[in-house]
Amino acid sequence: MLIYKNMHIAIDANEANTKEKVGVSNYAFEILWGFYRLNNLKSNPNTFSIFLKSNPNDDLPKENIFWKYKVVKGNKFWVLKKLTLQLYKRPRPDVFFTPSHYLPLSLKIPKIFTLHDLGYLKFSDHFKKYDYWQLKYWTAISIYVSKYIIAVSYSTKNDIVRQYPFALKKIRVIYHGFDNRRFNTKINNNFVRQILKKYNIDENYILFIGTLKPSKNIEGLIEGFYLIKDRFPEYKLVIAGKKGWLYDSIYNKVREKKLENRVIFTDYISEEDKPAIIKGARVFVLPSFWEGFGMDVLSSFACGTPVVLSKLASLPEVGGSAGIYVDPFSPISISEGISKVLLMNKLEYNNLVEKGFKQIKKFSWDKTAIKTISLIENAV
Repeated sequence: MLIYKNMHIAIDANEANTKEKVGVSNYAFEILWGFYRLNNLKSNPNTFSIFLKSNPNDDLPKENIFWKYKVVKGNKFWVLKKLTLQLYKRPRPDVFFTPSHYLPLSLKIPKIFTLHDLGYLKFSDHFKKYDYWQLKYWTAISIYVSKYIIAVSYSTKNDIVRQYPFALKKIRVIYHGFDNRRFNTKINNNFVRQILKKYNIDENYILFIGTLKPSKNIEGLIEGFYLIKDRFPEYKLVIAGKKGWLYDSIYNKVREKKLENRVIFTDYISEEDKPAIIKGARVFVLPSFWEGFGMDVLSSFACGTPVVLSKLASLPEVGGSAGIYVDPFSPISISEGISKVLLMNKLEYNNLVEKGFKQIKKFSWDKTAIKTISLIENAV
């Protein structure tokens, strides 16, 4: 329930101010728009100061009397060197929120941040050394100095408590949502064909979407696809996502298995094109070693595309009874999960799709925004 206070809320919105949005940047973008819509409905609106390193992109909410962008140029250690100093200037904000792991450390106001996952602690070899040490230590300090911590799943909450027991009373679980205006069953088939042609994708395909990085287990997916390639010769594997880090082994795996003609790499796909690519797929596969949430699972359900996903971390919370679950450490398990969907008759397939429609009713960005802004208002 919203608390109708008028307060000054400062936000680090850099994650939302990117052209190629993935993961955390999509969350940050949606939460900003959620705050903006809610604030416009309030009889006593809050005042927002939105801090950025560069000028706001055109897709961010437009400024008004209650919503102001403050551009502070800078790069490395921007939060510590630049943002912290700005937050001490008057009028000082009542509360600070960031949708990422990195809080200003010395600011004497309530601070709230969203902790998406702690996978880096278990899989440190999946990160460049600098990124790993920054994530480990800065996140730990942010946990210590925060008033509240938003965990995006109960799986993430449990991981936080396991590593940092003192943080238990600070943690609030607030799920992500999905954009039902873009991801739905009303996507035009001609638009789907047009987008598939743009990316040179054939009609029959298995889809993965995500940044190319070790945690996504794309090599395991390629191994699983290799095991069934002869059984389903009409299908190709589409790997859609921009290069992240430590991704060379993914391309090497395709060459090793001689799958160059059966695997399509699209590179980054825009948010505008994503609904069509999801709707056109026979099945969406997310065999990650860990996920803080997994937003594209909901997007796939909303488009009527079944999902094969890892049985680990947060994904069972997101997929519920609508998911086909696999062991990410077993290519055989991944191949069996994909095969199960590809072998379904029309009735079985449609029943699985209906389960997805039922599951997505539990999630929305409006719910996310309402719960988050209520927590922020309660922090003061």
